[in-house]
Amino acid sequence: MQGVLTGFAVIAVVIAVGYAIGRRGYLGDHGREVLTKLAFHVASPALLFTTLAQTDLSVIFSSRLLVTALSTAAAAGVFVAVGVVRHWGVGRTTIGALCSSYVNSGNLGIPIAVYVLGDASLVAPVLLFQLVGVTPVALTILDLSGKGEKGPLWRRLLTPLRNPIAVGSLAGVAVSATGLRIPAPVLDPLTLIGGMSVPAVLLAFGISLCGSTMPGRGPDRHPVFLSVALKSVGQPAAAWALAAGVFGLRGAPLLDVVVTSALPAAQNLYTYASSYRVAERLARDSILLSTVLSVPVLVVVAALLG
Repeated sequence: MQGVLTGFAVIAVVIAVGYAIGRRGYLGDHGREVLTKLAFHVASPALLFTTLAQTDLSVIFSSRLLVTALSTAAAAGVFVAVGVVRHWGVGRTTIGALCSSYVNSGNLGIPIAVYVLGDASLVAPVLLFQLVGVTPVALTILDLSGKGEKGPLWRRLLTPLRNPIAVGSLAGVAVSATGLRIPAPVLDPLTLIGGMSVPAVLLAFGISLCGSTMPGRGPDRHPVFLSVALKSVGQPAAAWALAAGVFGLRGAPLLDVVVTSALPAAQNLYTYASSYRVAERLARDSILLSTVLSVPVLVVVAALLG
């Protein structure tokens, strides 16, 4: 359980620092916006590029990845279906679907993979699937659903190539697939810049909590509760059913896929919501509540399957 507690303690401390910065006004009135833009346009693309460029892509061809993909689609699909019926809108439904299924595989998933599962590489398939598959699709939907002139068809089809997150991810995959070796004078500065991504996201999230009401209230309470229920219970339950019932996984492989599916919603989803100015409160509340609830969920999963 040390990995679970350590991972959450690190996140909680950085978010608390962000909250203190917001309360004291150290970064001024636009501190959160600056950190969000820094993470979205500069630091996160650098982090994703350096991470994926040095990853062995052979890890994506496994039954564990199929379980992850199917359980992600199941949780997101339920939210989308409800969002369509309730007329929540494309932007809010997209953010809610991400909060229901997009796990914190980076800053929380890595320490938990090390301390609970014993191998940091086990989180790589989830990271790759989300960065290369889910993120470009979701951000493209947000791009195309925005207000204003959409432009010609060819420009709309090239939307993923104009998004910094997608560009960083796809460039990293291309480097890894071709086996290119990046010189240290090029890689080191990118690694240093990418190191700002997670702290910037968490600090911005902490600042956003200043003056906010209790989570789960207001007009977004129903989408919030649905996304949190799907993320905390629905997705890990679907992963367990698929892994054990369909793919016949047992022991450590079963524990791996269920633990990774039980991780809370990723903090960078709030960055996406802020960047597109859509469903920001939904993202913030869902991330906060799913992070709190994932502690007992991960403890129970580890106790039952470990």
